[in-house]
Amino acid sequence: MMKELIIIKNRSDIGAGTRGSDMGVDAIEIAAINANSDYFNKYESIEIESENEAVYLKQTTPYAKRIGKVLEVCKRLSNAVKKCVEANNFPLVLSGDHSSALGTISGIKCATPQKRLGVVWVDAHGDLHSPYTTPSGNIHGMPLAAALADDNLDRKVNEVTEETHENWEGMKTIGGIAPKVQHKDVVLFGVRDTEEPEDYSIEKNGMKNYKVEEVRYRGLEVCVNEALERLSDCDHIYISFDVDVLDCDLISKGTGTPVSKGFDQHEVKQIINQIIESKKVACIEIVEVNPTLDNKGNVMAETAFDVLQDVTKNLKI
Repeated sequence: MMKELIIIKNRSDIGAGTRGSDMGVDAIEIAAINANSDYFNKYESIEIESENEAVYLKQTTPYAKRIGKVLEVCKRLSNAVKKCVEANNFPLVLSGDHSSALGTISGIKCATPQKRLGVVWVDAHGDLHSPYTTPSGNIHGMPLAAALADDNLDRKVNEVTEETHENWEGMKTIGGIAPKVQHKDVVLFGVRDTEEPEDYSIEKNGMKNYKVEEVRYRGLEVCVNEALERLSDCDHIYISFDVDVLDCDLISKGTGTPVSKGFDQHEVKQIINQIIESKKVACIEIVEVNPTLDNKGNVMAETAFDVLQDVTKNLKI
């Protein structure tokens, strides 16, 4: 039976430090309408119930803000992705903030627990903090650490509450599997805005970060081929595309944590499409479009949709 692409829409933005990425999915849909595209009419879609009203609740976990609600959303997303993969379909996840990646990774792993999962993290940030190391308490800086079940206690600076500890353990063990992915099976592209604990984790665990300047100097095709060789023992690959990997000065500042000197959309398309050619890609996720911060209208969402359309063609679904 031929796979179907299923769009999973997750409008949660409570893992971010700035509100507004909950409108990112709608902004991408508006970009499609303005481009006279029927993209969002072609595929079945699933809506994940959010907990966005949690922003009005009193904060009791300063080193992992709203962690209990983030965990609930990640579990819901995990279940939706799991069902999609089990039905032999392709989940295309559009999310608000990047804490969602833990739910998506968990869903893939829970659907295929015997398979080895590789992660390609296309992002300006490593998202390798834990509640013990975070300077902000924003959980969109923690999903990769949670998927790796890595507290990074060597760089601990925060004493967390029991509520934080219990929910963080819950995040790491969604579906009863921890870790979901091994450090050696994660490849980073474009990460350039990190804190020392994240740099320590990357170096300690031998993770490879293909910085923008390296990709341009050595050649994009060379770097992606090398990344695929690193992931050659993985059965399938999840690609996470955070739009802040894009150069905010060149494209737009329509994302929660914009960073200069990033990729352009053509480079991102090339990276993703070359990985798709490996025929191992099991899921793609696009996150952190925030139209409330866009200094050029809806350009970030338009750019994200351009990437989305292009890579969907190459999925051949």
